This record gives sequence, structure tokens and C-alpha cells, in this order.
Amino acid sequence: MSYAAGQALQAAIYQHLRVDAALAAKVGDAIFDAMPAQPPSGVHVALGPEIMRDASDASAGGAVHEFEIAVLEGVEAGGGFAAVKEAAAAVSEALEGAALVPERGHLVGIWLLRTRARRVENGGARRVDLTFRARIDLG
Repeated sequence: MSYAAGQALQAAIYQHLRVDAALAAKVGDAIFDAMPAQPPSGVHVALGPEIMRDASDASAGGAVHEFEIAVLEGVEAGGGFAAVKEAAAAVSEALEGAALVPERGHLVGIWLLRTRARRVENGGARRVDLTFRARIDLG
């Protein structure tokens, strides 16, 4: 088992989202790998937690990464779910089937597994968490 491609996959995902025109139309450059000290206003995207499982076989090493990407809108916006869901759809469309080229390993595929839309911060803010699965071959 190896976590060797974890950082490379995260970097490729982050860079891919940063240059996606449809997502930029929804959130501008508010795409974060590490959230700033002061939470941004408006709709923004943040890379989140990840779970990796071994997917090696007799021919080569491999891993399955399940990771979350959050789309958030703070309480100051006072809106409903529409803008957050539109940005979440742009994240999904940017990543599903994307031909990412991580610096380590070979991306076999990336798929959306599930989403969860909810109110947070006493109901004043909105959040959509998207969970993706990526398969990496290391051989």
C-alpha cells in the first residue's frame, strides 16, 4: 500500500479547478486548498478530507482516493441554495471524467459518488459537500 500519489492527485485537482472557466464564472478565484485566516465572502470552494485505500494487485501498486470538495456560502450572503448548487454542479462537471495528469501515478478515472447539501451556522449559511472517488495506478 502506498500514499505516494496523494499529494500529486490533490495538486492536479486544485490546478484543474483553478483553470476551469465554468467554475470561475461562479466563484471567481475563490478556490482554496487551505482556507485563508479570514473566511471569504460569497460562494467559494475548498478542498477537504480524503480517505485512501489500497488498490494494488499482482501487476502494480494502486490506490483509491475518496475525497471531498466543499462549496460554501457564508451567512453574509443571505441567499438560498441556488448559487451554491450551481457552483457545486460546475465542480462536478469539471472533475467527472477529467483527464488529470498527476505528477505521480496514472489517473485511471474520477467519479462523483455523492453530494450533501445543508444549512450550517444556525441555518444562515449554505454548504454542498461533493464526494469523489479517484483510482490511481502506481506501476
